[in-house]
Amino acid sequence: MNRRDIVREGYDDIAATYAAERDGEGRERGLVAALADRLPAESRVLDAGCGAGTPAMDVLAANHTVTGLDISREQLRTARKRVPGPRLCQGDLAALPFPADTFDAIVSLHAVIHVPRAEHAAVFAEFERVLEPGGRLLTALGNEQWEGNNEDWLETGTEMAWSFHGRKRNRELLAEAGFSVTDVETVDDELGGVFAFFRARA
Repeated sequence: MNRRDIVREGYDDIAATYAAERDGEGRERGLVAALADRLPAESRVLDAGCGAGTPAMDVLAANHTVTGLDISREQLRTARKRVPGPRLCQGDLAALPFPADTFDAIVSLHAVIHVPRAEHAAVFAEFERVLEPGGRLLTALGNEQWEGNNEDWLETGTEMAWSFHGRKRNRELLAEAGFSVTDVETVDDELGGVFAFFRARA
């Protein structure tokens, strides 16, 4: 299987475990809440790689019109049960199924890091395309470059794959896609690892 298939099938297999493990109570939830507070009420927000609905979609849906997208059908089913309001769709970050200028903001946590890093430029270009000019982006990216697989992720017996650039290259790729990076914060992930949370404007 290629990396995309490993990620999709992996998240389908462990949807319930992942939802239980990622409780969404860490620093990342505060970053999402801060973004939600900066947006005008009823802003259109894409949760790109929404997973089971936390720690982004549930926060954003309180005051905004949210669309959740994920590669995993089972993750979307779980998200529907946990956060019943938003529109949900299955899709690929490198080929978003939305017209240009659809959203006022995008949140993408723990998602781009699963896309093969050769495609990250395409992902960022898609983010910029579907955002309104001046739209906001909050995304969790690699702090250090790494690519690899875990054959027993979360002790489920399920394989998972990651692929990401380091902080410097991520900043360069975002700039090349048309983003202005406003802030970068290092965050310890509750499931392991350290990631760079980028805030940027289209």
